[in-house]
Amino acid sequence: MTSKKANQLFLTLILTHIVVSLILSVFGAYFKISIIVNFLLSEAILMVPAILFLLFTRQQPVRNEFVPMPQPALDEPAVMPQPAWNGSAPMSQPVPNGSAPMSQPVPNGSAPMSQSVSNGSAAAAKPVCPTAFRRIKISSILMIILGTFLLMPFVTVLNALTLFFTDNAVAAMQGDVLSLPFPVMLFMIGILGPFCEEFVFRGIIYGSYAYQDGRMQPRPSTVGDNALQHSAGVWPILLSAFTFGLMHMNFNQTVYAFAIGVFLAFLVEAAGSLWASVICHMFFNSYEVVLMYLAKAIGGSAYMESASRAAEELTNVQLQAALAVYLLIAAVTTPIAVCCVAWIAKNEGRQGAVRALFRGQKGCKTAQVLQPQMMSRQQEPRLGMPMSGRQESQQRKPLVTVPLIVAVVLCLGVMSLEWFLF
Repeated sequence: MTSKKANQLFLTLILTHIVVSLILSVFGAYFKISIIVNFLLSEAILMVPAILFLLFTRQQPVRNEFVPMPQPALDEPAVMPQPAWNGSAPMSQPVPNGSAPMSQPVPNGSAPMSQSVSNGSAAAAKPVCPTAFRRIKISSILMIILGTFLLMPFVTVLNALTLFFTDNAVAAMQGDVLSLPFPVMLFMIGILGPFCEEFVFRGIIYGSYAYQDGRMQPRPSTVGDNALQHSAGVWPILLSAFTFGLMHMNFNQTVYAFAIGVFLAFLVEAAGSLWASVICHMFFNSYEVVLMYLAKAIGGSAYMESASRAAEELTNVQLQAALAVYLLIAAVTTPIAVCCVAWIAKNEGRQGAVRALFRGQKGCKTAQVLQPQMMSRQQEPRLGMPMSGRQESQQRKPLVTVPLIVAVVLCLGVMSLEWFLF
C-alpha cells in the first residue's frame, strides 16, 4: 500500500468512527451498549477498513532481482591473477592503467568477496521488511519489556501535562472496566486492542509511509545487515505516531499516544519485526489493567470510587507537585529506555538500519558503494553513483496528502467540540 492509500485509510477510519459515534449517540436512549461491545466495535472500526484496503489495493510486489556487476568488455584491460597464499582464492590486482579489480583475496581458502552467480542471477538473500511479523530473539523481548517499563514515567509526565486543560480519559472509564472480570478486560485491553492497533498503525500506515512510493531500497544496509532501508528519515515515524495519537479522539490520550507511537516505531526498526511494537503495547496496557484490579483488590470498591473522585478533583498545585516528581524519575529512566532500543538494534543486527533513519536519503543513496558486486534492476545503472535531483524528486512522493489533511482537521474539530461542550 502506498502512502496515499494509507492516508485514505486513515480518513476512512476517522469518518467511520464519527459516523458510528453519531449513531450510538442518537439511538443510545433506546438501547444500552456494554463496555465489551464498545471495545469490540472500536477494534472493528480499525480492522475492517484496514483489511478491506489491503484486499482492494493489493499490488504485485516488485521483484527483488539482482544482477551481477557488468564484466569488462574485450577492449578493456583485464586483471592479472597472482599466486594464492595457503590455498586461498587467487588475488587480483589492477593492471598498470589503474583499472579496478573484480575480486579481493580471502584467506583460508574461502570464496572471494563477490558472490557466486548461477544461471545469470546473483545469489542474494531476500531483504527483510521490519513491519512484517518476523521472529525476534528472547533477549530482545526481555529488553522490550524493560524499555517499556522505563518509558512509563515519561508517559505519566505527558499525561499530567494534559490534565491542566483536559480530563483524564482513562480514569473516566475506570469504573466500567472494573465492573467486569479481570481475564475479560485483560484480553480486551491488554491483548486484542494492542494487536489491532499495531497491525493498522505500525504494520500498514507506518509501513506504507516508510517502505513504499519509491522509498524502499531492496539492498543490504550500510553495515551489511539484510534489511530494507528507506530514504524518508524519521518523518514516517513522526507522521504515523501523529495519526496514532489522533485516532484516540481526545486531547488527553493524543499527547502521550504520540510519544508512545514514536517509541513503538523505533522498536519496529530496531528489532526488524512488528512483534516488537505488539509486545511493547501489550505489556503497557496489561500493566495498567493489572494495576487497576490490584488496587481494587487491596482497597475495595469504596477505595476505587474515592480514588476516582480524587483524580477528577486534582488541583493545579497537586498536579504540579506530581509533575515535578515524575519529571525527575523520567529524566533518569527515559534515556535508559532509549539505550534499550539501541541494544535491541545491536542484538538483532540492525544498527545500520536505525542509523539510516537519522541520515535519511544521505545514508541510503551511497549504500551501493559497499556492495559493488550486484545491483538491482530497479536501481541506478551505474554502481556507487548518487541519484540526480530529478530522479530523487520522481522517486519520493509526499507523505502528506489531501485525505490526511482532511482527517486531521476532522479529528481536531471533533476533539475541540467535545472539549468545549463536555
